[in-house]
Amino acid sequence: MVEMAVTVAAGTHRPCSGVSPAASGNRRLAGWRPLAPAAPAKLRLSSPALRVPRAASPAAVEQDGSSSNTDTVPTPKVIIDQDSDPDATIVEVTLGDRLGDLLDTMSALRNLGLNVVKASVCLDSSGKHNKFAITKSSTGRKIDDPELLEAVRLTIINNMLEYHPETSSQLAMGATFGIEPPTEVVDVDIATHIDIYDDGPERSLLVVESADRPGLLVDLVKIIADINITVQSGEFDTEGLLAKAKFHVSYRGKPLIKALQQVLANSLRYFLRRPTTEDASF
Repeated sequence: MVEMAVTVAAGTHRPCSGVSPAASGNRRLAGWRPLAPAAPAKLRLSSPALRVPRAASPAAVEQDGSSSNTDTVPTPKVIIDQDSDPDATIVEVTLGDRLGDLLDTMSALRNLGLNVVKASVCLDSSGKHNKFAITKSSTGRKIDDPELLEAVRLTIINNMLEYHPETSSQLAMGATFGIEPPTEVVDVDIATHIDIYDDGPERSLLVVESADRPGLLVDLVKIIADINITVQSGEFDTEGLLAKAKFHVSYRGKPLIKALQQVLANSLRYFLRRPTTEDASF
């Protein structure tokens, strides 16, 4: 058994509160490492460096059997939070009350060169929330590589699909990794929303919502970087068939002016809607 650097009290669940007590006011957050200019626009899952490890075998700890698969399947959620803790990346996984302790998922994250330094489970009206604080094994610091963050997201979703195959039709990744593709088709034009707000004297807040797909996190960060805009920190949520991202961005240490906001919004909107546009043009 892989030794885990984390302790979760057995049989004890606490009410959900803040993501991490380590979060502190307006403390300046470490920036994400920019993508290299030669980085591919889309995450290639076949690349050895970005291989998404699968769980070795189904384990009882991964699913506690508290809900029957014949019940209505709750919306799966995976949140990757770079804001709440200055020293670690916070990952939250929710599937109603169906999830166990996710020890196999934590083991899969270790295979990506990560340490799970803290884990907790809390309960609220939406179900059980499994939260992990993870760092890079090589540095002991939070993840600053968009490609590794995407690999973390896909690893968690892949394990969820393996241990909870009933979620396959609820996740966009079900078409790629699951046993059953989603029955609902998301209209990209309707689902895509982009908003940019002022967020203090040094940065702006970019909010993006669109249909989910593999590699989306990497693509978004690359598009932003191609306009010479810096991504300081952010949060990337997978909620069923949708992806919702919040990025703190700046241009030369300042908030984005209106003209640059428009350029960024147009670039993202074109990219996110491009698959539908291109398919319809042939």
